[in-house]
Amino acid sequence: MNKLSRLAAVWLPLAAAGAGAQSFCASDGLAQPTALLERFISADCQSCWSDSRTPAPGRRDLALDWIVPGSRGDDAPLSAAASRDSLARLRATGRQAPDRADSSRTPARSGQRRLRVAHGLPFNDYVGASIQLKPGGGGPWRAWLLLVETIPAGTEGTPVERNLVRNAFQPSWPAAPAQSKQAARQLLESRPMRIPDGANPQRLRVVGWVEDGQGRITAIAQSRCTAVAGKG
Repeated sequence: MNKLSRLAAVWLPLAAAGAGAQSFCASDGLAQPTALLERFISADCQSCWSDSRTPAPGRRDLALDWIVPGSRGDDAPLSAAASRDSLARLRATGRQAPDRADSSRTPARSGQRRLRVAHGLPFNDYVGASIQLKPGGGGPWRAWLLLVETIPAGTEGTPVERNLVRNAFQPSWPAAPAQSKQAARQLLESRPMRIPDGANPQRLRVVGWVEDGQGRITAIAQSRCTAVAGKG
């Protein structure tokens, strides 16, 4: 059994347990963010990372930071944190890669659907993560599940807190008739996500959102870790 298979064997039963699980990090009990603030920084622009004028999120916004590969390749000052997932996200939003920095804010549509994200502990350079949408009818849906490193303000050269995107997974769920059994249950995806070199495992968590067939955000969620006393 390889590394990914071992992790999946440990993670998948936990993910299937849903909200009843007690020993890993999840979005349970947190208010869902109402908008997504995405901040894109070119890997060429060191000063953009340390800019105190970086757009700040609103009270119910979820801020994400994407480092976009720059023209200088591996010689770019922020190249170690650059991710090609940022290019996929730019394409999905119809935006061009910035020469320096750019940002966009996208509100989520209000509705009755709830999104849940969760993750386990780091294991052999991977983290098991899941995303669930309840109820599961309608669609089609496209989800984004991100492994982010939350970097506190005043550390790593940034004057503002950042949720640096370290890995991304994009599951898709096809449309389901309202009369189908799928409409009454959750849509669930779980998978191991690799921790890239240079990331601090102690600062990792997951965030996610779901978009409808027109690309409109329907729900956003982010995980929080809480200490749980062991049995005995």
